[in-house]
Amino acid sequence: MSRVFAYCRVSTTDQTIANQISEISGAGFVVADHRVISETISGSVAAFERPQFSRLVDRLECGDMLLVTKLDRLGRNAMDVRSTVERLALSGVKVHCLALGGVDLCSAAGRMTMGVIAAVAEFERDLLIERTRAGLTRAKAEGRLLGRPSTLSADQQDEVRLQRAAGVSLGALAKSFGVTRSAIQRVQKRPARV
Repeated sequence: MSRVFAYCRVSTTDQTIANQISEISGAGFVVADHRVISETISGSVAAFERPQFSRLVDRLECGDMLLVTKLDRLGRNAMDVRSTVERLALSGVKVHCLALGGVDLCSAAGRMTMGVIAAVAEFERDLLIERTRAGLTRAKAEGRLLGRPSTLSADQQDEVRLQRAAGVSLGALAKSFGVTRSAIQRVQKRPARV
C-alpha cells in the first residue's frame, strides 16, 4: 500500500508551515502527522544536502508519494529540482506538486510541465541578474559610490590611513574609532581624497 508524505520547507524561523499544510489538506490529501516532514532551511541549499529531506528520502519506498506545495520546496534552481525528482523517480517515488495542479512530476506530462516552468524561472532569474548588472554599470559610469556607506567621515578615513601607514594595528584602530576591523580594512582599500 502506497504511503503519502509531505515535505514542507520554510526559509526562516519566523515563518511557519501552516499555509503549506492547509494547502495540502485543502487539495484533499490526508497525510499522517508523522509523515509530514518540515524543515527550516534556505532554498539555496540543494535538496539532498538538507538534513530533514535526506532523512525523508531514507524513509521513502517504491510506490510512495511525496507532496510539495510548490517546486521551490524541492530545490534551489531548475537543475536541482529536476535532479531531485529524477532521483526520487528512480526509486519508484511519485512526486506531486500542488501548484502544478497536483500533477505527478515523474510522469511524462509532469516532466514536460516542470521543464517549461523551470526554464521560465531560470530565464526570469537571468533577466534579473542582467538588469542588476546593467544598473550597477550605469551607476558606476555616473560616478555614484556603490556599496555600504562608510561609518567613518572623510577626515577620520584620512586619519586611519595615516595611522596605518605609521604601523598602528587594525585592532587598535578599530577600537579607537569604535568600528570593526573590516571597516578599517575597507578604508584602506578606498582611494584617498585628493
